[in-house]
Amino acid sequence: MAFNILVCAKQVPDTNVIKINPKTGTLIREGVPSILNNDDANALEEALKIKDEFDDVHVTVVSMGPPQAQDMLMECIAMGADESILISDRAVGGSDTQATSNALVATIKKAEEKMGKKFDLVFAGRQAIDGDTAQVGPQIAEKLDLPQVTYVEECTLSADKSEVTVKRNMEDGYEIIKVKLPCMLTAIKELNTPRYMTIEGIFSAKEKPMHVWSAADVEVDLDTVGLEASPTNVFRSFTPAPKGKGEILTGNSDKEVVEKLLIGLKGKHVI
Repeated sequence: MAFNILVCAKQVPDTNVIKINPKTGTLIREGVPSILNNDDANALEEALKIKDEFDDVHVTVVSMGPPQAQDMLMECIAMGADESILISDRAVGGSDTQATSNALVATIKKAEEKMGKKFDLVFAGRQAIDGDTAQVGPQIAEKLDLPQVTYVEECTLSADKSEVTVKRNMEDGYEIIKVKLPCMLTAIKELNTPRYMTIEGIFSAKEKPMHVWSAADVEVDLDTVGLEASPTNVFRSFTPAPKGKGEILTGNSDKEVVEKLLIGLKGKHVI
């Protein structure tokens, strides 16, 4: 029997070229390239490492987004995933984390029903670079009634594939936790280095299943998704003002440099 891994992934705008509409404060997405969210790439890589290590492992990637998110899912398949699912529907547009997790949970349940299997392990990235909330993964786990470990920087699946041992990164140290499967793990960048797509993977990607489902297909309650069902919203997004140019102080001695520093700080009324 196959060991089934689900990876939650999101297509996000490339933050290196992000632009903000100065009047509306919203993201300008036109002409901005989209990429696989960084932490989600680490989540996918860990799933693929397990697939490399064990026999009969099937990796499915699920996402919510516009039709062009299929490009990102194709990339995931070219990296080594076996199958992908995209829920794409205007009804789920404008969803906050709560509504997004509702849509994804409905999609996951429908996938298990249609494919006749249960997901043994669920991975997600810690957070998305366009929102930084770190909420969707834990919300999915809660709604699926799965134990969860967040901020995972090491992961080892037991030989019998019944539990995982993870190292959880914390501000003041780390935790080592053993978790029975099924469970949800959220990945951070320290977990691994994502692989590149292979030539073979790119050519075979179109032969692997890519399902695009609507809200009706997954039978999600429309009162729980979309903008109207979102209890939170972003009031305004903006690009921080650039900092002023720094000044390098030089002198013939340390004492002279310190004297210049003190004069400058007093002149700015810092001291």
